[in-house]
Amino acid sequence: MPSSFSWLDYSEAERRKMLDVIELFGERTTRDELGIGGIRDAFADLLFPGTTTIQTVAKYFLFVPWMYLQLEKKQTSSATVKERARKFEIELAKQLGDADGAIGRRAKENLQRLPSSVYWQGLLSWGIRSYPGSQSDYHRSLDLFYVRRKGRASSGAEFDGEGAHEAILHNWHDGLGQLEPDAFPEGATLELTPDEAAYLRERVMTSCADSLLAYLLRYRVDVDGVEFAWQLGIELPESLGELLHHGQNFSEMIHGAQLLYNLILAEQTKKADRVTEYRELLDQWWETVESRRSSLRSWDQVRFWTTVYRVNPRITSRAKSFVQSWIDLVLASPDQSAVTQSKRARHLIESREFQIKKTLARTRNQRARELWSGAAGSAQLDLRWRTSRRIISDILQGLEAKVDA
Repeated sequence: MPSSFSWLDYSEAERRKMLDVIELFGERTTRDELGIGGIRDAFADLLFPGTTTIQTVAKYFLFVPWMYLQLEKKQTSSATVKERARKFEIELAKQLGDADGAIGRRAKENLQRLPSSVYWQGLLSWGIRSYPGSQSDYHRSLDLFYVRRKGRASSGAEFDGEGAHEAILHNWHDGLGQLEPDAFPEGATLELTPDEAAYLRERVMTSCADSLLAYLLRYRVDVDGVEFAWQLGIELPESLGELLHHGQNFSEMIHGAQLLYNLILAEQTKKADRVTEYRELLDQWWETVESRRSSLRSWDQVRFWTTVYRVNPRITSRAKSFVQSWIDLVLASPDQSAVTQSKRARHLIESREFQIKKTLARTRNQRARELWSGAAGSAQLDLRWRTSRRIISDILQGLEAKVDA
């Protein structure tokens, strides 16, 4: 029987995370092999709200609501809006062609990962979408929305004391209509105009004011070429500095576990070149740990876990135990070999994979091991920095165009 995913409409955030997971299955080095994604996402959500690993460029934060505004103006019914929206998004992909960051530039008519699903949750986080529910709920709500909107227009009266569901007479932020191109999607491009960039900047600073994303946009910080957010080299408010400090420490510490996992697989599959590669990468990782040992030893891990559970209280005790055990082992080890060659560390890695995958764990299943490509979950966690960096750059470039004009 073929496998399939079915979405739960009441959990849009979970749907977004599952989309991320599916996308990561196609990435050689960024998969979550050790079940640490919930901890990673806790800091990514705080630092860069509204983003996901499968977003591409900032302009889709406008494309998606513009599309739905057009469909609403035509009073597209609940029964037909899903298919009409799909056709619209395919046409948009054709208009964008091979532009870098265009979703569907290769798939076109066969496009499966629609921009509207990729950006749906982010639109709410940024205060661009007013409708609070899932995309499927939104589609189902349109018929009643048109009736209520018509009733509001015909009476010309304000509704006082009405329920929250009755008060929603706009599904999208009022400022969108002033920016919408006349012939959209005809002539669509991924570059932001000065007014579009200013709008997105304002939305982030208003709706996500305490985030690093908002801070970088507010002060127009140049992010090009910066590999990780903690390498920005700028002074941050204490609260943001603490979040970034926790994120950096977690990313750098857990990277050793990711690399050791792949080294174990390289040894089991007798791939000598990969064994050499991962040993060298582990040498580099240990140099990073050593260079920051003083900071890592003084790391307030109680505050770290408090922050994690405040954002995601569903982190399992097994996930916490694995991460904490790894951190303790690394900090107590006098040298790299005490980590990478120890039975304790290797057992910790193998046991964690088995907890997650059971009989399909690569370290214990030869057939699953044979499918290992040579790199699985080995890239250091960047907490969605790569996606956010592109979005920030898009917005800042749009703002600079206004200065240059």
